[in-house]
Amino acid sequence: MSANVLTAAAPASSRLRVRLATACTVLVALGIGYVGLSYLVAPESTASGFGLPEWPHGGAAAFGNLKGVRDVVSGLVPLALLLTGHRRALGWALLAESVTPFGDGATVLAHHGSTAAAFGVHFATALFVVATAGLLLTERSGRRD
Repeated sequence: MSANVLTAAAPASSRLRVRLATACTVLVALGIGYVGLSYLVAPESTASGFGLPEWPHGGAAAFGNLKGVRDVVSGLVPLALLLTGHRRALGWALLAESVTPFGDGATVLAHHGSTAAAFGVHFATALFVVATAGLLLTERSGRRD
């Protein structure tokens, strides 16, 4: 069901939740897409913000490109689901995608990286994505089943 149909049939508080979930989804998608593009264009300068004490150099630096592609796709999936009106699937997809920043934060900590980056970037992002998924998964369809 599209957001417009949902919005027209729902009370004001539900419309606000739909708009908030939509805005948060766009923020998540564009944010991770930007990070991905940054890793594709300038992986070495972008990598310092990831939080690991060292980043691969030389031939191993291609891992930055792999991360870039992964992050661009992580942004495209929610946008595709949002644009096609599959909001419940979007919620589940975001919940699944939240595993990535949780895993990134755990990896940073396990390799004695920046605690600030692990919590302030990765875990904070994961919680924001989980909260956005929660908004989407608890939306009312406007139908009476």
